[in-house]
Amino acid sequence: MSAHLVAVLGRGVVGADEPVVTVDDLGFARGDGCFDSARVLTDTDGAARVVNLSEHLDRLDASAAALDIAGPTRDAWEALVAEALVAWHGSGEAVLKLVLTRGREWAPNAGPLALLSITEKPARPRGRVPRALRAVTLTSGRPSDAFKDAPWLLGGVKTMSYVGNVAAAREAKRRGADDAIFVSTDRFAMDGPTAGLIVVTDGVMRTPPTGDTGILASVTVDEILAAAAESGMPVRVELVPAGDLLTADGVWLVSSGRGPSPIVEVDGSPIRVDEELAERVAAMAGFGG
Repeated sequence: MSAHLVAVLGRGVVGADEPVVTVDDLGFARGDGCFDSARVLTDTDGAARVVNLSEHLDRLDASAAALDIAGPTRDAWEALVAEALVAWHGSGEAVLKLVLTRGREWAPNAGPLALLSITEKPARPRGRVPRALRAVTLTSGRPSDAFKDAPWLLGGVKTMSYVGNVAAAREAKRRGADDAIFVSTDRFAMDGPTAGLIVVTDGVMRTPPTGDTGILASVTVDEILAAAAESGMPVRVELVPAGDLLTADGVWLVSSGRGPSPIVEVDGSPIRVDEELAERVAAMAGFGG
């Protein structure tokens, strides 16, 4: 059984090693495209499903609109995903990646390229929260409102131009950490290279706002905040001073594939981890069960 599956709109499921992108594709050559990722779960009977597929397609549509790319219809994406899930024979968890590029530079009338992949993840022990991480803070090089009135900067758009995010993750590992937390020049904690940020202090759950910050809206962060509010926990969407990371009751970097990963160390300083709270937050996102 292959740990990977690829499907292309207009072609269906193809061989995982079969070429699907031309050399002049603008997503490949210039990063002119967008993508989104979601968690795939396979039941004991072998049936696979995508967690929060509708919300991830909404975010992909928003990214495409910001890039002025006329992507496939919702029905077309859903049909491609359904075909891929039928063909998928993995077990446990996997990650679905939806990719949309502007298409070929040499054949602009050919239209956008839309494809997806499913990649199996290593097995995670049941009943455990996502793995705890050590983080370092890295400057974002800009203030917290850098994207205000500047839509051409593509704040909040999940573009294929991820080289800066990858470089930040690589720098975190070079410094002996597992991940990074971006900090604005006016000293607010923002998000991670591939994750949203949640901070709990004195029983209040906070996350930085999208919009002027340029932070990408996180489907999983929104899911956790909604569950927290329903449980009676106060929730605030507001700028979080970087210094609050060191005094919080809990800090998480959150992504759809990895889930809410508790942070146990920031810049070499230990961070308090409330095990009961960590389990609650994991459960809010559908992890740890």
